[in-house]
Amino acid sequence: MNTPAVVHSIQRRIPSDLNAARAFQFEIEHALQKADFAEHDIFAIKLALEEALVNAIKHGNRLDPAKHVRVNCRVCSGRFEVHIADEGAGFDPDAVPDPTAPENLERPCGRGLLLMRHYMTEVHFHDCGRSVRMAKVIDA
Repeated sequence: MNTPAVVHSIQRRIPSDLNAARAFQFEIEHALQKADFAEHDIFAIKLALEEALVNAIKHGNRLDPAKHVRVNCRVCSGRFEVHIADEGAGFDPDAVPDPTAPENLERPCGRGLLLMRHYMTEVHFHDCGRSVRMAKVIDA
């Protein structure tokens, strides 16, 4: 099995601050552009990344300035990988209500997970929901 060559690797410890998350997203967008990812793939990755970071900062770390989010990204030829871990209490992703169910259509919860699962090729939660690994594989 051939492992794709890493074009760009980024490791950060981001404070529980949404502006810091946005700055990191711009850095990733730039790396994806340099790696010649298509605009629709960049959009998908940015959206899933934003949802995961916001979840980690707001729901995981509860905007606590003493807590951080660790992010490791790899931009490869034809593949993007990210691991995001917060310092929160965790959650059960399978217990989050389906936002497309009629009784949940007007409730805000669960939409971020739905978008992450839709736009990324792989989404796996670990450590009782305190970390998520996602990947986007680009069709050749």
